[in-house]
Amino acid sequence: MSNVYLGFHFTVEPKEPATEILIAELAELPFESFVENENGVSAYIQKDLYEEGSLQEVYILQSEEFTINYTIEEIDQVNWNEEWEKNFDPIDVDGVCHVRAPFHEKTGAEYDIVIEPKMSFGTGHHETTHMMIQHLLAMDVKGMKTLDMGCGTALLAILAEMKGAQPIDAIDIDNWCYLNSIENAERNGCQYITVEEGDAGLLPGRSYDLIIANINRNILLNDMPTYVDCLRPGGTLLLSGFYIDDIPYLDTACTEKGLKFESKLDRNNWASLRYSK
Repeated sequence: MSNVYLGFHFTVEPKEPATEILIAELAELPFESFVENENGVSAYIQKDLYEEGSLQEVYILQSEEFTINYTIEEIDQVNWNEEWEKNFDPIDVDGVCHVRAPFHEKTGAEYDIVIEPKMSFGTGHHETTHMMIQHLLAMDVKGMKTLDMGCGTALLAILAEMKGAQPIDAIDIDNWCYLNSIENAERNGCQYITVEEGDAGLLPGRSYDLIIANINRNILLNDMPTYVDCLRPGGTLLLSGFYIDDIPYLDTACTEKGLKFESKLDRNNWASLRYSK
């Protein structure tokens, strides 16, 4: 197999939610790495695997709701660590929790989490991750049976275990996220995290003291009845992955199911909500 890659550099307007959708669609093709930037995203594919015309299958590129343009660059060999170092800054939450890649230096933070970014890395969700970490840092989660739904890299599940939560189920529908979550849990020495590949269809019959769901508005609204059914009396639901303007929709979905609003965080137009049962 050739080491020659093609880099597709997409400019996206408006950037969200189009970039997230674009990445999801490109991932169905043999694109294997994504690096977000302020204008959109760069997607990389081995030249030997790229089929001319395959982008015509990408629905969002044909959508009139978004303006998406791209250029193509041929690259002899991609140094992924170099790409990540250029685009991935460690996350520092209140000086208490640091989330970093293996190539970043260790700090003296109380909670030091090492995440291997790999394929689906993107900087666009730092705001939601940051807020969910803040929620977890403010809570006593010791002994709580926990669900990290749409776990991505399992970052939040890892922090929950570091704070004493157990056992923890980490679930994601994406196969790469499933595999990467297993790797990251092992990398951070976690013993109580079970990673599963799937969606909310896995949840009926289960119960949790704490449910963490950092996904997007539509999935959260669709799966809310399942989350509420799985949440034990006195349990906590943490939500993020949506904009401030989406709060009324999420709040209605939660309160209609009997959940009690506890607190809200917002950061750069993103929002996060905490509810109790």
